[in-house]
Amino acid sequence: MTPYLHLYVLASGSKGNAAVVEGPDGSVLIDCGLSRKRLHERANEVGCDLSRVRAILLTHEHGDHTGGLSVICNHFDGPVYATAGTAAGRRHLANLPFTLVDHDCVLDVAGIRVRAFPTSHDVGDPMCFRFEMPTQGDPLHPQDVIGWVTDTGYLTDEALEALYGCRILGIEANHDPNMLRTGPYPAYLKARVAGESGHLSNDQAAQALPDLVTHETETIVALHLSQENNRPSLAVRTLAAAVGAEQANATFTEARTPDGLLTVCAGAQDRPLVVW
Repeated sequence: MTPYLHLYVLASGSKGNAAVVEGPDGSVLIDCGLSRKRLHERANEVGCDLSRVRAILLTHEHGDHTGGLSVICNHFDGPVYATAGTAAGRRHLANLPFTLVDHDCVLDVAGIRVRAFPTSHDVGDPMCFRFEMPTQGDPLHPQDVIGWVTDTGYLTDEALEALYGCRILGIEANHDPNMLRTGPYPAYLKARVAGESGHLSNDQAAQALPDLVTHETETIVALHLSQENNRPSLAVRTLAAAVGAEQANATFTEARTPDGLLTVCAGAQDRPLVVW
């Protein structure tokens, strides 16, 4: 695929999430769990022009995905898309100017086709997204595709279909099961995280990759890593093993297949990541 779309992971983790999908004619902001100041600082670090954002998409209502939204909306004139369940999910969201959509909607934002799909999380009505750069006259074969899924206890059938064959695949790898099991969380929280309405583990993400990755896939990004129950090297190592990738740096925070065509890396809470 030709890289028409670019991904900026400005923050990914339990303390704040925001990412930008950029196309030739504008960009889309996924979630806004950072303050406006921090969002702009992270964007400036990697040359992401936030003035090109034409719409905001919310995955769900948790504060680490919406905490900065109220202030951002005071400085943003475009649509803010959310499901009715998300919009009603938190008091601080009650008066914001949402454009309500279903979790299986298809949107056109700045020439990017956005296909939503349902996820499984302990919230009102969550969704994640497939971003396509359409091919004129051939909607079945887009020129470029980015997939994005976080905050889900398992991959729904709709998610598996939507995430297939993406050039860039961002997939949750929240926790290492052993670290979660032996870690400091109380029992009820361990059960929540590991449950079907919680978060994907490294192993669950890795198990899905053979059904999602094709010859079109160039980059896999592990997302929403837990600071308490995971490590970037563990996530990358686990995902890499599923696709035959090998250690590409000293810390095993990046891996690459022997032919150099597929890279595995991880988004982070404290620093931005760019994938072209």
